[in-house]
Amino acid sequence: MKNKVLAVFLATIFSVTALVGCGNSSTQAPADGGSDKGASQTATTEAAPSGEAAASTGKQTDGKNLPELTTEPMTITLWDISTEDPNKSISEGAVQRFMADYPNITINQVHQQNDNYKQQLVVAMSSGQCPNIYCHWGGGPMAEYYKSGFANDITDMYAKYDHPEFVDAAVAQSTYDGKMLAIPFSGLTGCDIFYNKTIFKELGIEVPTTIDELEAVCEKLKENGIIPFSLANASKWTGSMYYMYLVARHSGNAEFDAAYTQENGGSFTSPAFIFAGEKIQDWVKKGYFPDGVNSLSADDNQDRALLYDGSAAMMLHGSWQVGGIKSDNEEWYNENIGVFRFPEDSEAKAAGVPQNVEIGTAIGMGLTFNCFKSDGSVDQDMLDACYVLATQYFNDDTYNEQQVAAGTVPSIKGFNENIDDPNNKYIIDEFFKASNVQLWYDQYLPASVTEVHKNCMTELFGLEKTPEEIGQEQDAAMQKALTE
Repeated sequence: MKNKVLAVFLATIFSVTALVGCGNSSTQAPADGGSDKGASQTATTEAAPSGEAAASTGKQTDGKNLPELTTEPMTITLWDISTEDPNKSISEGAVQRFMADYPNITINQVHQQNDNYKQQLVVAMSSGQCPNIYCHWGGGPMAEYYKSGFANDITDMYAKYDHPEFVDAAVAQSTYDGKMLAIPFSGLTGCDIFYNKTIFKELGIEVPTTIDELEAVCEKLKENGIIPFSLANASKWTGSMYYMYLVARHSGNAEFDAAYTQENGGSFTSPAFIFAGEKIQDWVKKGYFPDGVNSLSADDNQDRALLYDGSAAMMLHGSWQVGGIKSDNEEWYNENIGVFRFPEDSEAKAAGVPQNVEIGTAIGMGLTFNCFKSDGSVDQDMLDACYVLATQYFNDDTYNEQQVAAGTVPSIKGFNENIDDPNNKYIIDEFFKASNVQLWYDQYLPASVTEVHKNCMTELFGLEKTPEEIGQEQDAAMQKALTE
């Protein structure tokens, strides 16, 4: 029998969050990192009468080495965070194509709101209601899902059956302890600074390449009554982007890696973390972020709204914003939005610290399968169906073409070579030039530490605690997680 006691994972979730109802980038972040908005939504198509069941192999299996699917009626529950178009329509299209080929199989697709998604998933697991397919961002949580018994090991299936030729980094992020646990389905997701080209041109502002130059740009914008950064930090992970980049520019990956293991003096109070925290709080005091930054919601696109009306000039965010903004108003996007990488730390660079670490993910999101019978054995018929859906419909030509049109680059080899949108091309080019792509902290850290980290971002931007104090909080959480 699989272990359904989620140990630290559940204990921490329940202690830090109150859940009401069912909760990315999105064009993915989020991260989808998480730009999708709205409450939970369900898109379900009823199974056809048994007399109309598809043949044992649908048209997608023609000429391909794929498992043969059952002809018996079956219902599969799928959770994702695609609450906002274009992603919502793209994901629903994949499901509809699958059900057209296999009318005996019903996919109960539930769209969850990004901000509460991970907590909602854990609550579902703890109550025996875990969906059969669910999306996630990899990292520590994916490992927890597997260790807690809610993720099928698909290593053998992946080696035996056809699948897209995913980029190596995407396969690595879908793997834990040598086991393939997810199928990438979203895309390469970088994180850079979107800016209003029109405002910059009118004020004679050049794109900054160093943090000092960035601060000079912020002062110029403030002088002209414009908020430098549009940030909606009620979502918490949005503020973490600034924290992550400042840490990376000050120390590369060295100090984060050490803090993660808590070995050899590693700590979230090390110089890079203090530098990042002090810089953020200095920027808050100088008015570089909107008033009430911790009350603004990224799920409601309140950060985008400040860009749209000209109140703010820059926004550090994931590349899913390309598709999101274009979907809102493509003409405005084309006329006004440019992008640049997070500027370098000149002093750290002079000391030999690499400046080409990028924040993001190689998978965007992954689909993991929870196909078990009541006795704990694998429901192979359901697992086969989930595998075909994820590899042949969420990654088919139609899906990938729609992803590219929406501004997302699939995590499949070759798709980075023909990108039309100049901003997306810039982001992906920087992604491939990076010495390392640091997965979002709130995805990489153990689940219990993630919640503490996100709460620390509220405290940091709200000037409630010092960088030293939030570092100590994160250290305590990390040490507890490592011990347990």
